[in-house]
Amino acid sequence: MTEDRTRALLELLIQINREVAAALDLRTVLQRLLFAATQNVGGERGSIIVLDDAGKPIDATIIYGQSLHEHTTQQLRETVDRGLAGWVIEHRKAALIPDTNKDERWLRRSDDALDQSGSKSALCVPLLARDRLVGVLTLVHSVPNAFGKEHLELMQAIADQASIAVLNARLYTESSRQARIMTALADGAAAFSASLEVREVWQRVLNQTMQAMQVETVAIGLIEGPEQSLVFRAAAGQNAGNIIERRIPGGKGLAGQVARDGRGVVIHNVKEDKRFTDTDRFTGIEAKAIAIAPIQSQGKIIGVLEAINPIARTFDPDALTVMTGIGGLAGTTIRNAQLFEQLQNAHQRYRELFEESIDPIFITDWEGRVIEANREAVSLSGYKNEDLHKMSIDQLHEVNWNKVGMEFEKLRDENGSNYESVLHKADSGKTPIEVYARRVEFEDADSIQWTLRDITERKELDSLRDDLTAMIYHDLRSPLGNIVSSLEVLNGMVGEDEATRNILHIAVNSTDRIQRLVNSLLDINRLESGQPIATQKAVKPEELIADSIQAVQPSASGRRQTIDTKINGSLPNIWVDADMMRRVLINLLENAIKFSKVGTKIEIGARKDGTSVRFWVSDTGPGIPPSEHKHIFEKFARLKGKDKPGGLGIGLAFCRIAVQAHGGTIWVESEEGKGAKFLFTLPVMDEKV
Repeated sequence: MTEDRTRALLELLIQINREVAAALDLRTVLQRLLFAATQNVGGERGSIIVLDDAGKPIDATIIYGQSLHEHTTQQLRETVDRGLAGWVIEHRKAALIPDTNKDERWLRRSDDALDQSGSKSALCVPLLARDRLVGVLTLVHSVPNAFGKEHLELMQAIADQASIAVLNARLYTESSRQARIMTALADGAAAFSASLEVREVWQRVLNQTMQAMQVETVAIGLIEGPEQSLVFRAAAGQNAGNIIERRIPGGKGLAGQVARDGRGVVIHNVKEDKRFTDTDRFTGIEAKAIAIAPIQSQGKIIGVLEAINPIARTFDPDALTVMTGIGGLAGTTIRNAQLFEQLQNAHQRYRELFEESIDPIFITDWEGRVIEANREAVSLSGYKNEDLHKMSIDQLHEVNWNKVGMEFEKLRDENGSNYESVLHKADSGKTPIEVYARRVEFEDADSIQWTLRDITERKELDSLRDDLTAMIYHDLRSPLGNIVSSLEVLNGMVGEDEATRNILHIAVNSTDRIQRLVNSLLDINRLESGQPIATQKAVKPEELIADSIQAVQPSASGRRQTIDTKINGSLPNIWVDADMMRRVLINLLENAIKFSKVGTKIEIGARKDGTSVRFWVSDTGPGIPPSEHKHIFEKFARLKGKDKPGGLGIGLAFCRIAVQAHGGTIWVESEEGKGAKFLFTLPVMDEKV
C-alpha cells in the first residue's frame, strides 16, 4: 500500500471515528456508520445488525441509497438464522460474495429473481470490539463482481474502527432503557398509590402506560364472572370509547390467552402475525402493533394491560418488560382499590341497614359510650340523638354484666351475648327488652352493637299465660277433687250393668287426664321457682313403663294401635318421683298415639346407658323438622300446620323440666315425614341412698 493511500485510509478512519464517536444514540451511530461505509466502499444498500452478549439480534438499520428502510422482526430473524450475516456471526470472519446467485450463504428473496434485481455482489464483516462480537456490517452492490478484496479490507478496517463506538452506543442505549424502565416503574408506583378510588386508579394506570410506552391507545381488561370473561373497563387514547365494555370470552384471543397463561406478548406487525384474529380487534381502531401484559395481584392474574400502535411505529425491545412491570404494580393497586370499594359499599350497606332496621340499635365504644343510634333507638328511648351521644349504655338499660363481662371482655369474641333487660326511657318509663350485643366494625372503628327488641307484648302474653295456668290450677283442682270423689262413690254403687260401667270408666279416665294436666302445671310452676323434688324413691324402670302403658291403653285401643315394649336386659333402679316420671312417659305415649295414624305401632323401651337408664318412645307420625327440635320443648310451643292436633303446648315443656330436675336430659330424633323418637335419660340410683 502506497504512502498516499495509507494516509487517505487513516484520514478516512479518523473521519469515520469522529462521526460515530460524536453520538451515543445507537440508531444515530448505526446510520452514520452505514452511510460512511456505502460512500467509501460502494454499494446501493447496506445493513448493520447489532447483537447482544448472547449473540441475539437486538437492533438493526437498513439503508437503500440515501434513505432508511423499515424492517420486520421476521426479516431480521431470517437473515441471522439463514443468511450471510448468520454465517459471519457463526464463523466470526468476513465474507466476500462476488455473485449472490452462486453462493449458498446468500439468503435469496423474491427481489433476487432474474426478472427483478438479479445477481448482486455482497460484503459482510463482523464488528469485533475487544473480542466481543457486537454486530455485522453488510454492503450489497447491484452488479456482480463489483466488490473485490480491497473493498473487503477497507470494509473490515471501517468495521474495526467503529466497533467500539457501536458497543458503547449499545451499552448506553441499554443503560438508558434500563433507566427508563426503572423511572417508568418508579413513577408508576408513586402515581398508582396516590389513590384508592377504582376509576381514578384505572386512569392513573392508563396515563402512566401511555407515557411510558408512547402509544396511541391503552386499555385495561379485568377478569370477571364464573366464565372468567375479560371485560375492558377502562381505556385512553384514540377511539378509546370503542373499547370500554368490550367482553372477550375466557381464554379467547390474544388478550384472553395472556389472562389465562400469565405470559405477555408483543406483536410488531399484526398483519403478518396469524395469532392476531378478529377477537382482538376493536371497532374504529386499526391495530398495527400491540403489546399485552398480565395484571397480577398476589400471584393471581386479575386482568390484562394492552398497548396499541406505538408512535415510533415499533415497540422497543424492552416494551414487554415495561408493560409487565406496570401490570405487576397496577395489579396490587387495582386489587386494593377494588377491596376498598367493596369495603366502602359494605359500610354503606351496613349504614343503610342500621338506619332502616325495625329494631332499635345503639353503637358504643369499648367504654360503653354511645356513638351512634338509629331512628328506632331514638324513638323507643324517647331521647334526642344529641342527648344519647352524651350517655353510656348502662344508663339506658340494666346491663347483664355476667353476660357481657365487667369491661365487655366477653363480647370480644364473635359469638356475642343476649339477655333480657329493661330500657330506661326519657320519660322515666320502663320497657322490657331483649338485648343482643356483639362486636362490630362501625365507620372503621372497633365498636359494640347493641340490638334491642321490645318484648312488652311477649311479657304481657307470658303474664296472661301464667294467670291462666294459675286459674286452671286453683279453680279446677278443688272441683276436680270433688268429681274424683263422686266417681269413686258411684263406682261402688253401680251394679253389673256393662253400659253403665263403660260410661263410668270413660269418666274416670278423663278425670285422670285432667288431674295429670293440673299436676303438670303445678310441677312446672314449682320446679321453675327452684323448689326441689320432695318425694323421690327407688323405682324399677319396668314398672314405670307398665303403669304408663296401662294408663294410655284405652286411647291406643280406640285407634286400633298397638304398643310394643322393648327392654334390653335387666335394668337398675332409678331414684325418682314415680308419679312425675310416670306422667312424663304418659305424655310421650299420648303424643305418639295422637300423632300416629290409626292401626299403626308405637314402641316404648329402656336400656342401661352407662350410669343412666335411657328411655324412648317412638311413633310413625308425620315427624318433626330439625328446626323445631329445641322449640317444641318450650312452654306453650306447638308445631305449626293446619293438620297438626291442637293442645296447650305444656306437655313436652313439663317433660323437659321434670327430666332435667332429676339430673337427666331429653331430646328428639326425627325427620319430617319419618316419624319421631323421643328419648330421655335418668341417673341410676346411688347404692348409698
